[in-house]
Amino acid sequence: MSTAAAPVRSGLVLADLLPASRVRDITLVVGGAALTGIAAQISVPVPGSPVPVSGQTFAALLVGTALGARRGFLSLALYAVAGMAGMPWFAQATSGYGMPSFGYILGMLLAATVVGHFARRGADRSVLRMAGTMAAGSAIIYAVGVPYLALATGMSFGEAVAAGLVPFLIGDALKAALAMGALPTAWKLIGRRG
Repeated sequence: MSTAAAPVRSGLVLADLLPASRVRDITLVVGGAALTGIAAQISVPVPGSPVPVSGQTFAALLVGTALGARRGFLSLALYAVAGMAGMPWFAQATSGYGMPSFGYILGMLLAATVVGHFARRGADRSVLRMAGTMAAGSAIIYAVGVPYLALATGMSFGEAVAAGLVPFLIGDALKAALAMGALPTAWKLIGRRG
C-alpha cells in the first residue's frame, strides 16, 4: 500500500478545490472583497506620506492568488466600486475616489488579476515562485499607485516614489514572506490529504 500523496492537478487555484457552483463563486468574490476591506483597517499612517501602511495590499494579492484571475479581479472590482460608492472600507476607514492613494486600489485590481493568472500556472506552489509572484504583484500596485499619487498631489515623480514606495518596501517584504510560507504550505497539506 502506498502512502504517497495524490498530486493536485495543475491549472487549479486553491478556491477550485471547493465544490463548483455559482454560489461558491459569488461567496468567494464577496468574501475576497470583505477580507480586503477588513485588512485595510489594519492601517498605520506614514509620516510625510498621504499613503498609510495597511493590510489591504497583502489581502489583495492573497485574494488574487487563492481565487484566480477572474474571481480575484471581481473581488477587487467589488471592493473598489463599494468603496467609491461610500462604503468606508479603504485604509483608515475612508471611501471615495478622490484620495491620493486611490491609484493603489486600481493597481491592486490589476495585480490580483495577474497573480491569479500566475497561480493558475502553479506559481503559488513553491516558496521561490511565490516570491516572484508577490514581487510582480507589488510592482504592479506601485506602477499604478505611484504615478497616480504624483498626479493627485502635484508631487514630482521622485517625491511620489519617496512618499509612496520607499517607506513600504520593508513591509512588503514581510507580507511576501508570509505569503511565501502560507500558500505553498496550504498546497502541501492538501496534497497530503488528497
